[in-house]
Amino acid sequence: MTVPNLSEVARLVGEPSRARILDALLDGRAWTGRELARVAHVTPSTASEHLGRLVQGALLTVVPQGRHRYYRLASADVAQALEALMFLAPQPAAEPSGRSAIDPELRRARTCYDHLAGELGVALAGALIAREAIVLGPTSAALTSAGADLFATLAIKVDTGNPRRLLCRPCLDWSERRFHLAGRAGAALARHAFAAGWVRHGRAARAVAVTERGVAALRAAFDIEWRP
Repeated sequence: MTVPNLSEVARLVGEPSRARILDALLDGRAWTGRELARVAHVTPSTASEHLGRLVQGALLTVVPQGRHRYYRLASADVAQALEALMFLAPQPAAEPSGRSAIDPELRRARTCYDHLAGELGVALAGALIAREAIVLGPTSAALTSAGADLFATLAIKVDTGNPRRLLCRPCLDWSERRFHLAGRAGAALARHAFAAGWVRHGRAARAVAVTERGVAALRAAFDIEWRP
């Protein structure tokens, strides 16, 4: 009987520079090799070697665009696996003051591939549960009829082009240790939040900042009192 070669995946993910590259790409966007070299604190030639191995290992895919080559995670399944590994990994040691060493921007709000995570993602999941818009458990999730009506009212359009991807999926948040919403519904909510100007990309990779418009929208649509 053959088994998946987990050791090869572990080697690819476990190297620190490659781990930093994969973490940056969890923001769901495509990055150039030079951008990822800066993130990984390596030279462009070294980054190119790492990226080649990640592509060969089916963790990344390459998107040619003119003179540039952009890299992104190969699929939502890869993103899900990486987020799960982050949950299993030891948390950063606390500072002498007792405060968490996790970047406050990332803890507050971030992207988890193509959906929202951190305090913002968990708060949105909680609000959707309170409105009986979703049912969210440790192993499964569902969008209810009330949720479909809410999404329609807010003009949130769920992608129907990839039926192999679950409509709703619980994703265990590595910083909050609670679930946020993933799947096509979670991606649609995040996509709408960016398009409507509720959120924008923050200063740090993967960080998300809620705008003034977003603060008002979170209050009106989800009864979330968000303090930037």
